[in-house]
Formats: sequence, C-alpha cells, structure tokens
Amino acid sequence: MRRRDFIALLAGAASAAPFAAAAQDARTLPRIGFLGNSTAALEANLVGPFREGLRDLGYVEGRNILIEYRWAEGHYERLPTLIAELIALKVDAIVTAGTPAALAVKNAGTVPLVMIAVGDPVGSGLVASFARPGGNATGLTSMTPELEGKRLELIREVLPNASRIAVLWNPANAYQIGDEKKVQAAAEQLRMRVLSLAARTPAELDEALARARTDHVDALLVLADRLFLHNRERIVDFAAANRLPTMNAYRELAEAGGLLSFGPSYAIMHRQAARYVDKILKGAKPADLPIEGPNKFELVVNLKAAKALGLTIPPTLLVRADAVIE
Repeated sequence: MRRRDFIALLAGAASAAPFAAAAQDARTLPRIGFLGNSTAALEANLVGPFREGLRDLGYVEGRNILIEYRWAEGHYERLPTLIAELIALKVDAIVTAGTPAALAVKNAGTVPLVMIAVGDPVGSGLVASFARPGGNATGLTSMTPELEGKRLELIREVLPNASRIAVLWNPANAYQIGDEKKVQAAAEQLRMRVLSLAARTPAELDEALARARTDHVDALLVLADRLFLHNRERIVDFAAANRLPTMNAYRELAEAGGLLSFGPSYAIMHRQAARYVDKILKGAKPADLPIEGPNKFELVVNLKAAKALGLTIPPTLLVRADAVIE
C-alpha cells in the first residue's frame, strides 16, 4: 500500500470512529418507557418535571439515557398495545401515572414499574405493602385519608348553601370505586346529597354531564382520573356554559377555567419518580423500594371563574391558596 493511501485510510477511520461510537452508545444507553395516559401536549407539565428530576441526577435525555414515549390519548383500552411496544424495545423500566395504567403494566409482565399517583397500591393488588412492595412495582401513591371530605368542605366554604353535589368518577379505575364511596360518606356528614355520575369513555362523559345539567346540582366534584384530565376542556367548557362551580382533583382543570382544585402536586410526584428510575438503573429491585405518599398539596382558586359565576371567594380561603388565577 502506498504511503498516501495508508494516510487516507487512517483519516477515514478516524473520522468514522465518532459515528460508530455514537451508534454503539445509543445501543447501550439505559432506556426508559414513559407511558402517558393523555397526549404529549396535555402532559407537558408532568413530563417536564420528570426530565428535570433526571437531570438533577446526572441524566441527560439523548446523551446518557433514552426515553421512549407512548400516549394513550385518554383511552385505557390502548394501554396493553402501548405497553407491548415498550417491552419489545427492552426498556429497563416503565414510568406511568394512575392506577389503570399501572395495573396494565404489572399485568403485562415483569418489567420494572415506577408508578406515579396511584390510588391504593396495596388494595388494588399492585404491591404487597408500602414498606416492601414485592414484585416488579414501586413508586408514589396519591392515597390520602379524608381528601374527598376536604374537597367537599372547600365547596361548602364557597357555597354555604350547597346541598346537592354531582361527583364525576370513572368505574374503570379500581381506586375510583372507593373514592366515590368516600364522597358519599363525607357528603352525609356535611348533610349534602350526591348525584353519582359514572363515566368510562368520552361518550359516557357527555351523558354524565348532561345529567348534571338536568338534575340542577349546586356544584360538580371531578375526581382524579386521567380520562377527565385528558378531557378537561370539555368539562370546563360545560361548567362555564351551565354556570356550574367545579371542585377538581387536578390543578390543570382549575387552570383551564374550573373554579377550584385541591390535591397532591402531581408535578412534584413526577419529579420524585426520577429517583426511583435512578435506583433501578443502578441495580435496586422495585420489590425493595418503599412506596412514598404525597408531601405537597395544592389549593388553586380561579378568580376569573368565580367572577363569571357571580361568586365571592372568602378571604380566608384566598389566604390559604397556593395559586390564585386572576
């Protein structure tokens, strides 16, 4: 081989080396599946904190970790197919929020599962106990005693004469069945009557909202289900058109135009989920990682919605609010 050809060969190999290394890195990087219940746009405020949590731990997406996203777009029946796609990609763990999605992952196999904001992880069969989950699942629960009673009390603060409340819940969500019963029990203590509105699909959601209109309820309580989070514009628009005050489990519904929201900070819980991912990637087993509960609750008041409804928010409630939308 001539000296000039030999130098050219060396130069070509050197220039190709970074690309080969990059390709090799991509194949060997840890890969996480993020299973969203809604869409990328509607869950951007949750994915962002999750990524921030990873960055705090030294993970940069595309550089030393890969994240595969799948979106159910509010349809629980799509979950098994999306999970199968993630498992086929040999992800090291799947991160998802809510009881239905978490159960779908657990039922799909043994891939490590990091749950966010599940209701009752023990009662739903996701884990054996909070301290020693067992199996392939760990993460964070939104389970909080007396939460539904607190939401009804907040409605009563704004609407002292409220006596008939509609509660919107999803019977396809195992935890919601218990939540609806808690609402009924809390309402009885407050001497309120409850109109129970079950909705599993967008079509059933429309039917449930129509019942709320014809039954002339004083307020609408929207429980924490990803179907309602995905369809928040539909719910908020209905409430505004029918001058119906709403208390919402998700902050996003108050931000979209609902009157009030009270519940755990789901953004913080998504950020905390990154710690579980880090531990699993470093060799920890989900079975040995204790379940954590929420450590931050948020009360959001939408004054613009209150004005449109002709309501005055008590100053004592405004002082306690974490966020006031004007």
